Amino acid sequence: MAILLLPLCVGVGRALGQLIAQSGFADTTVAPLAAGVVCMFLLYHYAPKPMWIYVFGHEFTHAAATMACGGRVKGMKVTSDGGHVLVTKDNFFVSLAPYFVPLYVGLVLAVFVGGRALWGWGGPWAWSFFYWMLGLAYAFHVLLTWHILHTRQSDLTSQGYLFSAVIIFLGNAGVLLLGLPHLLDGPDTLDAFKMAGTGTLETFRYLGTLATRIWDAGNSALN
Repeated sequence: MAILLLPLCVGVGRALGQLIAQSGFADTTVAPLAAGVVCMFLLYHYAPKPMWIYVFGHEFTHAAATMACGGRVKGMKVTSDGGHVLVTKDNFFVSLAPYFVPLYVGLVLAVFVGGRALWGWGGPWAWSFFYWMLGLAYAFHVLLTWHILHTRQSDLTSQGYLFSAVIIFLGNAGVLLLGLPHLLDGPDTLDAFKMAGTGTLETFRYLGTLATRIWDAGNSALN
């Protein structure tokens, strides 16, 4: 299954590159975003890692994915050294969702939307702080996920390393295709996913053409 999804990885990766290349970068958006990313990078390397916060988000995402798939959560344990959640349903989405769903980015979005609705947040400083928090939260997700991927994870072994790697890549790239158009001045979300579809089809066509040429070359050699 993972092998069949590799052309989709190529298509999604190409679309992400095209999206960034075709987008403009507004200083009022990119500067605070980048500042948040840099702040998290420095904290990751020079401060104690907030593993309890990450593990809580990781296990909570397992639980939320389970409920989204119709299962029940029977218990959850969180420590700085790791955690686990007892659920009644397990599949690849439940196992791998924490590796590509940036939970704390969603929390930042929810708080800001609530603040705008209840207290009218929306001035320049509010938007700048929102983008800074967004960059901080997304960098937190990426850096801490990368950190735990260097240790043995039962989530990955249960699904297979290649399949897990493909799903994690597609999930994270899909989040960026969904979110970046709202932050950059360029193609919208629908166009971004259209580019991913086009790139995937072109990859399949290329592989089909390559297979035909190899087949013809083999027949010619035998004859």
